[in-house]
Amino acid sequence: MIKRTILLATALAPALFLGACSGTQNRGLESVHQPVVSRTDYVFDVNTSGNTLAPGESQRLAGWMASLRLGYGDRVAIDDPNPYGGGIRDEVSTEIAHYGLLLSDDTPVTGAAIAPGTARIVVSRMKATVPGCPDYSRSAQPEFESNTSSNQGCAINSNLAAMVANPADLVRGQPGADTTDTAVSTRAIGTYRKATPTGAGGLKDAGSK
Repeated sequence: MIKRTILLATALAPALFLGACSGTQNRGLESVHQPVVSRTDYVFDVNTSGNTLAPGESQRLAGWMASLRLGYGDRVAIDDPNPYGGGIRDEVSTEIAHYGLLLSDDTPVTGAAIAPGTARIVVSRMKATVPGCPDYSRSAQPEFESNTSSNQGCAINSNLAAMVANPADLVRGQPGADTTDTAVSTRAIGTYRKATPTGAGGLKDAGSK
């Protein structure tokens, strides 16, 4: 019986070592699980009449935007081959203003050609996700390669991806202001310096009431 037990342990030892070496490797504190930003373009062709939308197209466009649940972070652009379609831009701008959005000047390239007498409205929407999370593919113990947990960073990066208002900010961030107002930037420091110190009144006698 003793001999058979030893043989069993010897046979299982290589399997345990292989199990410890498998799974996602995290060789540092910087997690391998990072947010990935994807973009989806939604296309809607509207009929035009001269330099304005054709009758009834504004209502149809409004219904389409409502179905998309347009919101902050969405980018709306117009692809219109008519160089004199200023009225179309004004009407579309009025529709997206209900959602607090402005018309973008950068129009994504779409695959299909635009039919004569129509204009194309393109809504670009970005989404941030962290692929592969949660990740418990690697055993925490034994650990012979000094890896952190395979799930390292999944929680904080998944929450960041879910909470960021504009996922594009994870890619290129937001540019700073061209000018700096020193009065605003030093306001908090000035308030701190002008505050009365908490110990200005002295310490009370322990025996006093």
